[in-house]
Order: sequence, then C-alpha cells, then structure tokens
Amino acid sequence: MRFLGGRILLVAAGTVLVFASVAAILGRVMPKPLKDTDYLVIGAVATFVALLALFTVLITTWVKAPDVFFKRRKR
Repeated sequence: MRFLGGRILLVAAGTVLVFASVAAILGRVMPKPLKDTDYLVIGAVATFVALLALFTVLITTWVKAPDVFFKRRKR
C-alpha cells in the first residue's frame, strides 16, 4: 500500500510538471503583450496537455486489459 501512495504522488508530480512546463513554454511563445484571453488559452492548452499525459500514463501503467476502450458483446 505504501508503494501505491508513492506511485500516485509520482504521477501527480509528473502531471503538475507537465502543466507548468507547457504553460511556461506557451507564455514565452505567445506574442507580447499578453491579454486576459491569452492567459486563458495558455491555461486551457496546458490543462489539456497535462490531462492527456495523465490519461496516457494511467492507461499504459495501471490498466492491464488488452482491450481498454471496447468490450466484446456476448452472442
């Protein structure tokens, strides 16, 4: 149980790191001066990328079923 808690913290820290790095990169790339809507776009894109990374990590590590997204119907 202790290992699982550390694993969850590691995944959470990785997700926060992805969010912060994407937000920092977009903050540098977006043309200046930044408006309120630019910050909204930066936050939305960073959130999307972080959640996509989290989803990918969870699917590849925790889910062991070979067919994750569909189930065969019984005939």
